[in-house]
Amino acid sequence: VYIRKHALEIPPPSEKDWLKDDEEDFFLQDPDRKRDALPQPFRMINKLVMLVFENAMEIIERREMLQEAQKRKVQPTKCFPTAEFQVIGRANCLAASGKYIFVGLSVGLSAFKVSDCKEVCAWDAVKMEICAIHALDLGNECHVLLAVDEMGLVWLFCFHKESFLLIKILNEVEDINMRSTCVEVVLPPGGDYAGVLLQGNTKAWLEIYRLPKDSWLKEMEKNPGAAAGLACRERRSSWTSAVQNSSISHSDAKLSLPVLLLKVKPPKPITGSSFKSPLDALKKVDDGSMLGLGYNHLIKDSQWEQQEAIFRSTYREYLEAECERERSKEEIPRHATFHFLLRSWILQVGPEMKVQPDVPAGISVHWDGSHNLCFYLLNHPLKEKGDSDPKPDVVWPCAAPIACSAVSSCSRYLALACEDATITIWDKQLGYPLSVTAILEERLIRSIHFL
Repeated sequence: VYIRKHALEIPPPSEKDWLKDDEEDFFLQDPDRKRDALPQPFRMINKLVMLVFENAMEIIERREMLQEAQKRKVQPTKCFPTAEFQVIGRANCLAASGKYIFVGLSVGLSAFKVSDCKEVCAWDAVKMEICAIHALDLGNECHVLLAVDEMGLVWLFCFHKESFLLIKILNEVEDINMRSTCVEVVLPPGGDYAGVLLQGNTKAWLEIYRLPKDSWLKEMEKNPGAAAGLACRERRSSWTSAVQNSSISHSDAKLSLPVLLLKVKPPKPITGSSFKSPLDALKKVDDGSMLGLGYNHLIKDSQWEQQEAIFRSTYREYLEAECERERSKEEIPRHATFHFLLRSWILQVGPEMKVQPDVPAGISVHWDGSHNLCFYLLNHPLKEKGDSDPKPDVVWPCAAPIACSAVSSCSRYLALACEDATITIWDKQLGYPLSVTAILEERLIRSIHFL
């Protein structure tokens, strides 16, 4: 037990316990400034180290925020291939139709079953390279195919009971100098028609064919043996002669050939009028010329030349910058956009024309740089079928050149986008526009789609 010997006393103050003047306000000082009392170069080293740590923490916090935001997003489903198609050569394109997948190869065509991904038929009679292919199911195990090769030739096939039947080369000519190349192929639903946009050395045109699919089905049912022995084969080693095989396919097929309905050419440039009075212009319209294309006018060449001279002298400084654009406008149109349309208010057919509700009744065409959207009926009477240069049945003039167009899947709505960045949605069934939208200035609309 510890027992204090002396009484508890308060010790007297001493000088060493006195507070100094610089320590009286120690509780008001910033603790971060204690390091400022360090001598150099320790102060500089300390600041650099702290700066590195602060930057590192900012980077870490930023990355953590990005990771949290990424986790909150809906992650897309990753799909992996379940099967592979073994082909000979290089696969350039493919098209699905019914229970088959048709593949365009560097040496011909191949057909595969969707169920087991096995090749059922191949066609390589002429060793052509297929660059594009379109296929459509006609029913009764029959499919129609349009294939475009590397030379721009359009091959029309009928695939029946796992056999390829070559029907015709649509743009085949004897003179190689007159050969045309395919720019675009459209095969509308139903397979009643086919559209081919062709381009020659100095001109372009659009050809519309009627496909006799009902006749094909009847002919193949009557003679199934000939259909099985055409220029289609199971994969074999080689052919003796490509020319012989091609001729055999034509002779054995004996299927009805497609019928050329329309050959639409680009609009001719508008020139000065030769009419002396408005009555002469009206007589020209009565002869079958379509009103709306701008051909039947009373403006003389001299009037146009005078008006153009006044315009160029007034806006010379602005026209110099657009010299290249003016040159391109003088060129002949080389491309057209066309759509197959069902019967509607704007495509009125006469009582002598029988049109099914799900079969296209006409087409809409507009050429590059043209203000006019032209409509052509596909079921003309017999007296008009022989017209080499058919006139449009309906013309829609627009305020600016049409840049692109689109038709909805139901074929009721038509969208037109002009070069002045204006989009118009038309209801073809009712025959009037639903909406007109103007995009920001100095914007060029290159494509338009319905979703």
